[in-house]
Amino acid sequence: MDMEKERPFSQTLNRLRDAGLRPTRQRLALGRLLFDGGERHVTAEVLHEEATGQGISVSLATVYNTLHQFTDAGLLRQVVVDASRTYFDTNTDDHHHFFKEDDGSLMDIPGDHIEVAGLPKAPDGSEVARVDVIVRLKSAS
Repeated sequence: MDMEKERPFSQTLNRLRDAGLRPTRQRLALGRLLFDGGERHVTAEVLHEEATGQGISVSLATVYNTLHQFTDAGLLRQVVVDASRTYFDTNTDDHHHFFKEDDGSLMDIPGDHIEVAGLPKAPDGSEVARVDVIVRLKSAS
């Protein structure tokens, strides 16, 4: 038997187990959609459409819950563009984003391409977890 061949969900299964998450049917199915295609930025609505388009029976509320569980477990990063638009990023490395206002898409900016100067001291009892920079783009006139 070829050791290179794995069961279809084995990478996602291992990722969930390593993060301490129980591999439920929905988590496996959504995890496979998220992680098997390389790094990406998705909204809950887009992931829900992809899932239902592939015959995966899952509610939008379950998609939201799963995305938040994945984020809490360190599998995703949440990127809040504005009060009405949140993306989930499969790239959890240190980086920032371009946000294209014309089409609502995100593009990664490597973390070492932006320098943040003059960061204020964190209030007593807290520490800076990370700094997220979103550079908003619009089409040139």
